[in-house]
Amino acid sequence: MSTPARTTLITTPTFARHSPDPWTLLADGGAGPLRPYDDRALPYGELLARIAGADALVAGMDPVTAEVMDAAPRLKVIAKHGVGTDTIDVAAARDRGIPVVFAPGSNSRAVAEYTFGLVLDAARRISASHTAVTEGGWPKLFGPELHGRTLGVVGFGRIGRLVAGYARAFGMSVLAHDPYVPDDAVTGADAEPAGLDALLARADVVTLHLPPAGEPLLDAARLEAMKPGAILVNAARGGLVDDTALAAALHSGHLAAAALDAFAVEPLPAGHVLRTAPRLTLTSHMAACTPEANRAMGLMVAEDVLRVLDGEAPRHAAG
Repeated sequence: MSTPARTTLITTPTFARHSPDPWTLLADGGAGPLRPYDDRALPYGELLARIAGADALVAGMDPVTAEVMDAAPRLKVIAKHGVGTDTIDVAAARDRGIPVVFAPGSNSRAVAEYTFGLVLDAARRISASHTAVTEGGWPKLFGPELHGRTLGVVGFGRIGRLVAGYARAFGMSVLAHDPYVPDDAVTGADAEPAGLDALLARADVVTLHLPPAGEPLLDAARLEAMKPGAILVNAARGGLVDDTALAAALHSGHLAAAALDAFAVEPLPAGHVLRTAPRLTLTSHMAACTPEANRAMGLMVAEDVLRVLDGEAPRHAAG
């Protein structure tokens, strides 16, 4: 008896962009991958319409809601083409008996390297100089050396620890805050454990590596409590920082600079308060965009999709 046809709906345009291997794996496994129809995420209405015949879904930043799941009577597995499942209603999937899989660690080095690039950019005003030169200027922009400064890492998982290592290579000391990581693990990684408020008061550069938590972690009060002249970097998730308060802290000069790669609403809307804030580097949620991470991420989720469709337990289940 032949195996029934199985279909995997791919809604993220970055799936297997830099390697055919994830596509080949799904096809060889009889999971019938459907490529995204263009170079952008699938609109929500079209997602609802197209998911009806899917046995598996591989999503990017798409909101995978209970409504989406109920529109897919054949759906057996949801895969996040990434490391964070905050865009997926994991509880609703659990209630419906649908496993959610993801790709933890697949882009850690890519994000960590990019994060430190943002640190350098914000400190030395590299992008600002580039913009000025392309507009006909020739400014000499000053910024602090990192050697001897203190980096505060909020969230000391895989990415945070890699960023801490890069900082130490630059001669920085490292403070780390993570309520889920024991102090001895922090000190074992050559960092000093610190409470969040103490870290914010002492760090010259603060970098965030946490999932979203509903309310902004850095609200107006916490931004005001940061060390005067500090730099803030967020290449984790939008919503961790109060955008309006951050813009105010930059306009007032309380913060020397900031660099952001993630936003509560993406793409960043026209007229958004951050678009006119000074000494701010904005990039398009691209920290994970390396060919190496793209291939690894695609293979991890494709392997777990096939495992679930074949009646096996996934290796990387969320929740």
